[in-house]
Amino acid sequence: MDERRGGGRLEVTSRRAGEHVNPFYHRIYKVVRHIPKGRIATYGLVARLAGRPGAARTVGWALSALPDDSDVPWWRVLNAAGRISLSGADHNSVLQRALLLREGVKFAPGGAVNLATFGWPAEAYDSAPAAHTRAASSRRSRRLKGLRT
Repeated sequence: MDERRGGGRLEVTSRRAGEHVNPFYHRIYKVVRHIPKGRIATYGLVARLAGRPGAARTVGWALSALPDDSDVPWWRVLNAAGRISLSGADHNSVLQRALLLREGVKFAPGGAVNLATFGWPAEAYDSAPAAHTRAASSRRSRRLKGLRT
């Protein structure tokens, strides 16, 4: 059994069939099952599509709670930078990369997947680079504003 804090209350989840599982986890699993082979989604987007924007960590917890024989393609979910979130020393990170490569997903030399190319649904990532640039520019402006006299 695994205890996690979510939405201000303690939620208990279990890997054994028949025991209580957070209802939000079921919505997460439904979204992840829709990610097509050869495509990826971010934890944050899965949370938004499952009806709880901002719950990216909960998506990670839900996927880590899956039993080994699950039909949910957990390996198709990456972090916002298009990278595998698991530690490189973790066997599951090696497995996740291998499963994605087998489906045709390409990794850049630094280990990231191009969200504009492989992201699902595609329209969710069309403006990702532009939004990232705008956010960085905005942060830079705020930093510089504090330096101005």
